[in-house]
Amino acid sequence: MNKYKTQATIANTPFLSTFISENKEGKKRLGVRFYRWSSVICVNLLFFLSYKIDLQVLEGTLSGSRLLGFHLIDPFISLQMFLAHHTLHINLIIGTATIVAFYFIAGGRAFCSWICPYGILGEVCERIHKVLIKKKIIKSHNFNPKVKYIFWAFFLFLAYFAGYLVFELINPVGILSRAIVYGWSLALVFVVLLLLFEIFFSQRFWCRYVCPIGTTYSFLGWLGATRIKWTSKCDHCGVCSDVCVTPHVLGITKSKEGTKDEILLYSGDCTLCGRCVEVCHQDALCFSSKLKKLI
Repeated sequence: MNKYKTQATIANTPFLSTFISENKEGKKRLGVRFYRWSSVICVNLLFFLSYKIDLQVLEGTLSGSRLLGFHLIDPFISLQMFLAHHTLHINLIIGTATIVAFYFIAGGRAFCSWICPYGILGEVCERIHKVLIKKKIIKSHNFNPKVKYIFWAFFLFLAYFAGYLVFELINPVGILSRAIVYGWSLALVFVVLLLLFEIFFSQRFWCRYVCPIGTTYSFLGWLGATRIKWTSKCDHCGVCSDVCVTPHVLGITKSKEGTKDEILLYSGDCTLCGRCVEVCHQDALCFSSKLKKLI
């Protein structure tokens, strides 16, 4: 993919080409999407191998695991556990604190792009969705992204009053993670139906408007160290918003007036997928870290 020769939108760019990028001189290199997909595949492969051949490197699933013996617990699982059972065991506290510390540095919702297996499936369905729109077969439906906070509170409410982790029955991330490690189950039917809904009705519906796991990480994202930096080289073409999982975070790129030469995008919803960086033909977007000021 050469972002300098064409506007690399989802619909008009060959899917496989997005794993390779070219610089202005035409020199090819592996793209951010290649590294993201590799990260997701490697993490989930470690889960699989640790169970199947007793590798004992990354044991468990994305809901709760042990990395070389150190506990790692999904923060939203911990919130549900506390509300359902009104207590937190020490391993749960340690595992959650470890994850929170890591994603504070990595940037909150980086989990969604770099670890979550549903994200890969969502990207494939997103591509199909855009092609169907281009052919005028379907129309896309968008919602207010703030609705995710209602779902977040609703599932916590259910955990408190039911005394049970109700969300885990329909959690596509957990369902996929368990399927990868332990084998398929009928729960995968829900995941398939959800993906079909995203193909034919609303692009990236689960990730944008529902997922309480991503919402929990988004709270960390507001304070996270790693961010996308915008510079005034932006020509406001809008291509970055087309490829963004959560396009509302790129609101500054829609404005024709800038108050500063460069701005760190402060939004917990950014998944740091790097897709906006990969398609910006002005190189107006890049990864940055607030930790640079401390070094």
